[in-house]
Amino acid sequence: MSERVWHRTLYWRVALGTLGLIVLLLVAQAAIVIWLVGQSDRALLSRPPVVIARLVAADLGAALEADPATDPDTWLRETFGRLPHDVFVVFADGRVATNRRFEPPEPLLDAVRRALRAATDQGPRRMRGRFRFPVVRVEGEVVGAVGVVRVGGPLEAALRTYGPALLGAGALLLVVGILGIVFFVLTPARRRLRSLQRAAAALGRGDVSARAPEAGGDEIAELARAFNRMAEELEARLRELAEADRVRRQLLADVSHELMTPLTAMRGYLETLAMPALSADPAARERYLRIVTEETLRLEAIVGDLLDLARLEGGGSPLELRTVPLKPLFARLLERHEMSTASRGISIETAIEPGAEQVRGDERRLEQALQNLVANAVRHTPDGGTVQVSAFRDDGHVRLRVQDSGPGISPDHLPLVFDRFYKADAARAAGDSGSGLGLSIVKAIVERHGGRVTASNAPEGGARFEIELPG
Repeated sequence: MSERVWHRTLYWRVALGTLGLIVLLLVAQAAIVIWLVGQSDRALLSRPPVVIARLVAADLGAALEADPATDPDTWLRETFGRLPHDVFVVFADGRVATNRRFEPPEPLLDAVRRALRAATDQGPRRMRGRFRFPVVRVEGEVVGAVGVVRVGGPLEAALRTYGPALLGAGALLLVVGILGIVFFVLTPARRRLRSLQRAAAALGRGDVSARAPEAGGDEIAELARAFNRMAEELEARLRELAEADRVRRQLLADVSHELMTPLTAMRGYLETLAMPALSADPAARERYLRIVTEETLRLEAIVGDLLDLARLEGGGSPLELRTVPLKPLFARLLERHEMSTASRGISIETAIEPGAEQVRGDERRLEQALQNLVANAVRHTPDGGTVQVSAFRDDGHVRLRVQDSGPGISPDHLPLVFDRFYKADAARAAGDSGSGLGLSIVKAIVERHGGRVTASNAPEGGARFEIELPG
């Protein structure tokens, strides 16, 4: 999983991209200004209006002498259109030509007309003040007079000169910059967001295998990784739910089978007891009633174990944790199975190694787990055999071992011995009066204590069960 790098985050990408765009615009605008200034007549920009008027009059007169068909409006716009000043020429025939589209001020226009009339009769005339209206001469004849309208200060003059070009260039650069940000910053992010959206839509339709691409080190990559982790957890939980449903169905089938056996036997014997022909045989009636009683007790044991297992696995029965001495616990094991082992000649041997004299846990539940293991071992130990119960410390854990001298468990069945209602094999199940839930209850109790229980075959023969508890 790659870590976020600050300069690769979406926030900084947009910020740096915008900053780069602004810098690019400023540099491009400066380059355009330099180019425009280079293309213009900077000497004219710094001269006063009267000098410009004289230059316009002289150049226009020369142009008309060279080509009488010259259009004054076109010539003025082509030659002096980039000046910051408004220039106009009043001709003797009343026409007015300008270097750009504007309306000359009426007082100034009247003054130029008067100057033109006076020049036609008397030659060039100086008007009041410092401003002079130069006349346009063609082959010595006065044909017009030039007027110049001063435009504000230097800033206004620069805006009038370069404003339109800079505005157009700035707009073009802005569009290009925005397109650059869209294609190089936002489009990749949008593409990855669309991939994430498609993965989310697929997950919503039930495709738990849908994943989003995690490439990158920005917020979108982090979001994709979070989405993928969520999808993985959801897929794992769905697998767990499917497995739980399978186990539930299997449990229902097993419970139905286990309950059906005693119920069927009870029904058969009860129907037999109801037959009139049996009333004359008290011994048979007593035997049948004894069998019905045994099946009832077996049914009660199965239901009780099922309820106990449900409480353990559901966490509904809290544990009372305390320090549990093992010596008195082992003594109670011997007392509990004294009668059943004595009648079959089976001996139970106990041993507690130094350092393993006590464990921490729920005393009642730990005794229940060991009682189930010992009962299972006694049940599958042949007459005259031995059951060993020991405790020792290993690698920081306390291990409780129950080992019998029976035939052992087939390797194929070892992983399944803790399943509900599972019987290891036909040989071990023969004559088994247990509910089939004892080992499942042992596993549930041990796991509630944070430990684990294992089943194996001892090298010297017989089945071996070990409970490992935290030290």
